[in-house]
Amino acid sequence: MEVLEENEEEERREEELMKALEISDELHDIETKLSVDQVCVPSDVSDFDWSSIDISQLPSSYKTNSPREKKVLRIADHYLQQYTHLCPDRKPLFLYPVNECGVKKFVSTTVRPTLLPYTELYHWDGCASFVCDYLTMKPLKSPLTPPSSLYSPTTILKYQRGNCFDFSVLLCSMLIGAGYDAYCVNGYATQDICSLDETLEVCPLLRKPQEVPKEITKKPNKYRVKSLPDLQSKFELQQEAKKKAETEATHKNKERGEEEVMEMEKPTRDPLYGLRVHAWVLVLSGKREVPEPFFINPFTGNSHSTMDEHFLGIESVWNHKNYWVNMQDCRNGCKDLIFDLGDTVRWEIMLSETYKPLQMLLDAEEENELFDRNMDDTEDDEEEEKDTSFAMPPTWVAPIQISPREFETRCSQGKKVIMYKKAKLEKWAPYLNKNGLVKRLTVYADLRCTEVVEVKEWFKNREDMLDMRELNKKTQLTTEYFSPGHLLGLKVHIYKSMEPETERVMEFYHESRVDGLQKRAENATEIKEYFVGRDDFKYFQHTEFGKRRKKICVAGTRTDTNSRPIVQMKECFHRNLEKPADEDVAERVFLITEDMIQLTYHLKDKYITASKKEFFKPTENYRKQSEIMTPEMCITYQAGSSVKDNKLLHLYKLLQELTEEEKQLKQQVRQSEAEVLNILKIRENEEADIKLTVSIYDTERNEKRRQQYEAMKNAMEDEFPVHEEQDLDYLAPFLIQIGYPEKMTKRQALRLRDDCLTDFKNRLIAKANIIQARFEKEVEELKKKNQQFQENQSQLSREEEAAFLADYSETMFRIHILALRLNREKQTAPQKYLALEEKLRKDPRLSVYLSHD
Repeated sequence: MEVLEENEEEERREEELMKALEISDELHDIETKLSVDQVCVPSDVSDFDWSSIDISQLPSSYKTNSPREKKVLRIADHYLQQYTHLCPDRKPLFLYPVNECGVKKFVSTTVRPTLLPYTELYHWDGCASFVCDYLTMKPLKSPLTPPSSLYSPTTILKYQRGNCFDFSVLLCSMLIGAGYDAYCVNGYATQDICSLDETLEVCPLLRKPQEVPKEITKKPNKYRVKSLPDLQSKFELQQEAKKKAETEATHKNKERGEEEVMEMEKPTRDPLYGLRVHAWVLVLSGKREVPEPFFINPFTGNSHSTMDEHFLGIESVWNHKNYWVNMQDCRNGCKDLIFDLGDTVRWEIMLSETYKPLQMLLDAEEENELFDRNMDDTEDDEEEEKDTSFAMPPTWVAPIQISPREFETRCSQGKKVIMYKKAKLEKWAPYLNKNGLVKRLTVYADLRCTEVVEVKEWFKNREDMLDMRELNKKTQLTTEYFSPGHLLGLKVHIYKSMEPETERVMEFYHESRVDGLQKRAENATEIKEYFVGRDDFKYFQHTEFGKRRKKICVAGTRTDTNSRPIVQMKECFHRNLEKPADEDVAERVFLITEDMIQLTYHLKDKYITASKKEFFKPTENYRKQSEIMTPEMCITYQAGSSVKDNKLLHLYKLLQELTEEEKQLKQQVRQSEAEVLNILKIRENEEADIKLTVSIYDTERNEKRRQQYEAMKNAMEDEFPVHEEQDLDYLAPFLIQIGYPEKMTKRQALRLRDDCLTDFKNRLIAKANIIQARFEKEVEELKKKNQQFQENQSQLSREEEAAFLADYSETMFRIHILALRLNREKQTAPQKYLALEEKLRKDPRLSVYLSHD
């Protein structure tokens, strides 16, 4: 019986092996098919041959391994053997691929932390957007396995192309340099993430922020209203039921159409779902005020939650200090993963006791140990071999450098096109287009992107301060946005046509205008103007026009004879608290055709009606005969009083003031019309001859500034040639002390050398002492803050605790930077001193006396 059972088990094993071989053959066939047409990439990317790159100018660290690098490779090889023995079902780890010179390099040594001197790259979103714009995506040769090579970030930047692992290493290097706790991730993702297919994704520029619904709490009411009897007509109910049925039918038809569209938008089934290899970046909390861990897709530069369904699993993560293998179950993707790299059960670390990620508040004793570890000098190789721990060797990658022109150009060849769901996004480098266009978003009505709905354009460096233009193809409405500094203070211009007296809206920067005009809306029959911050408290003016008798022949030659006749002018005023309410005008209307003036005053307290006055202007014949004011010429209503105001002299003076203000208001309306014509003319000239501004510091583009600088430099060289040489002489301060002798004696030469070396030594010591003092001060302040936090932790609120943690993270960042600077100063000071001593020995003025010393 036992023999039969053993035979049955052997048969089962053979069957399982045969099935596994069949599955592997199917996957191999699928993989070979996908390698032919895997991703739709540009022809210049697919045809690029990495074997043709020039490696002759690369540093020696690219072509050889140091003793410490060889040791870490041996450790990694031993670690891989143990891993494959303990986890035979899992795929091999991505540990030491070859670089561009064909030399095996450990992945952690390929990360080069770098902080570039650009403000935009101080934050993660700026770094991510730069990497995804600057590099061109190159798909993996096999979607099921990691690449066999991993090139340096400098080479990737030079040729501006790479796969997801190249993208991630470069982005991780920039994020670590900017102070983030960032890691490269080797894992699995969906097909659209791996292939950079965003045709089913909504463009980030079109995404609307999610509105958080407000919870309305209803207070219970102890009183109840009696329900009214049902008095509805049965016929009306039947009609409503018919209408409801019709609306439901139309609604169902719409739903069917939407379902068909949804089915078209659904991605096709991926036969390699869960097996596609991808690399991205993980940012943990604890540094730079990051509240919770998140992913960054280096292809798009977008951030994703660690529970995003597009990321299906993680094999390993690494940074410039260590390497971790994920031991958690990824059946549900990354949703259930815990990113506590200090947990040795969930994350298997390669180099033990060399680096522990800081995710929690450390005690005072642990902080002291951390500081002591950072400040200790590097041990000898023999002591390292004796010690059980092993520190990661320094990176073999040369310093990452990006010139201002490369940072400005961004995209490969200055242009990049991204296709989204019903949208197309185009990006250009500044100054590449003559009109200053840097970004264009085209929105379509269908998935095939054939019917244009809306076009948005962004501009930079325009002399007319135009920032953005929106064109709605359905309504033919154009909206232009301007930054502060336009000639006439223009902020927004909305129009359908640039012809005068058509529908348009203009918004202004009211702070730059004397009249405080904020907005002007115009069409063929009216002008509405809105004001802010005026001394006369006016905030609105409405002018209505009648039909013109004569037509406009030429747009720029309009005169008063053919101008639009004014029918009515209305002004609204805010409340002036210095005047009584019944004397403070709230609304003033000039009825030109009816020769009437209407005044409405502000409401008094506890009154529901306002005081009013209506003036009837006398005719011209009456004015010639007499100038006497009659009671019939004015109708008054005084709120709260039945007595009529019989002071005709006061009313007469008020009427004279109003007629004078009416004339001035007419002039203002004509000035507004002329200003609109002037703005339209200026805008037409600006669009006809677009000019771009160049900073005075950009000497490459600013030809005038460059010529002025070169002329000034040549003039200075012609005027002070000797002084310039003296300024460049490093021995000038010491030669002054001995009187600039034509020939020096050996004693003077030795004194000159000793003085120079002593002064340089004192400067090095003083610099190190300053850094040491700042370091000790920061450590002392951190200890005090930590002690106060430990004493008052139970009494602190959430806001105070969050503020303390943010301050604590910032202080730890400063301490880390100071420790690095101090350590670097200690290491480079002897080298600088020996370099200066060698320079003095080879100086032609001192070499005669110091060569035998």
